[in-house]
Amino acid sequence: MVFSSLLFLILFFAAFLICYFPVGALLGKIIPGRSLSKAVAVRNAILLIFSLFFYAWGEPRCVFLMLLSSLVDYIDGLLLEKFEDRPGVRKTCLILSLVINLSILGVMKYADFFLGSINMIPGISLPLPGIALPIGISFYTFQTTSYSIDVYRKKVKAERNYFRYLTYISMFSQLIAGPIVRYSKVSEELKNRNINLSQFSKGFYRFLIGLFRKVLIANQLGAMWDGLRGTENLSVVGAWLGMLLFTLQLYYDFSAYSDMAIGLGLMMGFHFDENFRYPLSSLSLTDFWRRWHISLSGWFRDYLYIPLGGNRHGKLKELRNLFIVWFLTGLWHGASWNFVLWGLYHGVFLVLEKFVYGKFLEKLPKAVRHIYTLIIVVFGFGLFYFDKMSEFGNYLTYAFKIAGNAFAGPEILWVIGNNIPILLVAIVCMYPVFPKLLEKYHSLGEKKKDTVYLVGGFAAAGLLLLSIAELVGSSFNPFLYFRF
Repeated sequence: MVFSSLLFLILFFAAFLICYFPVGALLGKIIPGRSLSKAVAVRNAILLIFSLFFYAWGEPRCVFLMLLSSLVDYIDGLLLEKFEDRPGVRKTCLILSLVINLSILGVMKYADFFLGSINMIPGISLPLPGIALPIGISFYTFQTTSYSIDVYRKKVKAERNYFRYLTYISMFSQLIAGPIVRYSKVSEELKNRNINLSQFSKGFYRFLIGLFRKVLIANQLGAMWDGLRGTENLSVVGAWLGMLLFTLQLYYDFSAYSDMAIGLGLMMGFHFDENFRYPLSSLSLTDFWRRWHISLSGWFRDYLYIPLGGNRHGKLKELRNLFIVWFLTGLWHGASWNFVLWGLYHGVFLVLEKFVYGKFLEKLPKAVRHIYTLIIVVFGFGLFYFDKMSEFGNYLTYAFKIAGNAFAGPEILWVIGNNIPILLVAIVCMYPVFPKLLEKYHSLGEKKKDTVYLVGGFAAAGLLLLSIAELVGSSFNPFLYFRF
């Protein structure tokens, strides 16, 4: 079940809102105890039930895997606090928790990849288990491990209530594809949160923006990319346009999911951190990674790069640490060598910016820096897309005119001519236009604000109707990050 599906919008989400608000409020009054704590406990229980159902809808058997992972770290948190005065025992508990969680992730996601890589050695032919990848396992594994590490570091208190902790791990709003929410961010809101109409409306608007960006932009870009990459003897411009289309599709697909997740969180009373800040408007690759998938970059920084020593022990060790992080960043995205190469590719350019030409880059005009960044990012996502290097190699023969193809071909006119409105919207919206409009809105008088707010309400209703109409009339509705 995906957020941009009629099943979710019309049945699941509608049923959830009815149970979470009116039914939750009613039960909160009936059950004895303090009113605020009762309401939160009831809503947590409703959220947990719906979250487990949401996950079980697509992965019924893998629910038990998530329950096991969460139980391991819940018990680990209690042990870490129980043996607070015994450092050796605490370290052993943490290591066991990490080994169990990362082993589950390794077997379920990477068994075929590792065995297939070994089979590349002549004379070796190991059978591949063919394990189906559990949806969202990379995301919730990083959440459970971050919890144990934070309890070990005494940054958060261990959660005593297992069902409250399980609610944090299984929360359907961000379970499948992030953002990776740390326990420290929501620990207080799991126990005590207030929901008002203003916060709910902000969350609803944010969800609608994400739905619009997913259904009316990302899906259309994906359809264009699918049609273009199937073209025989693709022109040079067509090949680069294809990689740009995939880059835009991936950005709008994933950032839209984050928009919807953050919006759903707000509606339920949770405040998740931003996961994207207009990364395709960046002026360097370093800047890009401060804006793209922020929760993942932050996780690797705080739980891997800094513990490895960061930049504190000389340049050689810093380089080692950087390449370990980017090797694993690539591997996290998928069990294929193209993802590893994609991670290292970004690592190389980040190292070059840091140690070689970063200061020179800062002196260049912003337009030049932006084009430089886009070329690196777009080419990188070409590598990201093709999981077979032979296919990527064939594609590059078109991109660099090695195949004797034309510089520009009729396929460009087909893509651009038939999709000018969507392309213009996609390109304009990858820059921070909306925040600037929001600044102007806040500078208006109260009467003008009310008018804009009313118009915005009608616009939001129109976007919702357009999105639903598109979903009814189209079967093309992938979520790219589900495979990670």
